[in-house]
Amino acid sequence: MQKRKALSTDEAFLLSKNIFENFITYFKPREGEKVHVFIPILERKEIDTQIFINYFLERKIRVFVPKIVAGQLINIEIFTYTVFETSNWGISEPVSNEDSGETFFHYVITPLLYCDAKGNRVGYGKGFYDGFFESVSAEVKKIGVNYFNPDENIDDVWENDIPLDYLVTPVDVLSFGRGLE
Repeated sequence: MQKRKALSTDEAFLLSKNIFENFITYFKPREGEKVHVFIPILERKEIDTQIFINYFLERKIRVFVPKIVAGQLINIEIFTYTVFETSNWGISEPVSNEDSGETFFHYVITPLLYCDAKGNRVGYGKGFYDGFFESVSAEVKKIGVNYFNPDENIDDVWENDIPLDYLVTPVDVLSFGRGLE
C-alpha cells in the first residue's frame, strides 16, 4: 500500500494504461463477451479501470460491475447511459440495485492490494470477492491487476481464499497454472 501511495497521479494513470494494454493484448476480449470489472477508488490509487470500461462499452463487450447491497456483492450490468452515484465507501456505483443474476463471465478483473507468485491475493479484508468467486462459474478467468509484480509469498492464506488465475501488471501477464483457452 505504501508503494502505491508513493505514486503520483500521473504515474498511476500511466501504469494503469500499461496494465490495460497488457490485458487487451493478452486476452483479446471480443464483442458480446462478458467482463466483470471493479470501479476504482482513485483516492486510494487503485488501477484506473475506467479505461477498461470505456474500451469494453465502445466495442459492445458486456460490462458488469460490483455493488454491495445489504452486505452482499451483486452484479450490475452497465451501459453508456447508466447513472452513477458515490457510495459511503467513496466508490462510484450504479444507482440501480438490480442484480443481473449473471454467474458466467469471460473475465473478472479483480481489485487487490497484493498478489503473490501463486495467485493468492490480499484485498481489503471484507471477503466479498472470495464469496463472489464461489458463486460464479468455475470457467471464469479471475484476473488481478496491480502496479507491481509479486516478490513475496503470502503466508497467511486461508483455506477459503480462492486464488487468481492471472495477474496483469504494467510489464507482464502472469498465469497461475491455467492456460488461455
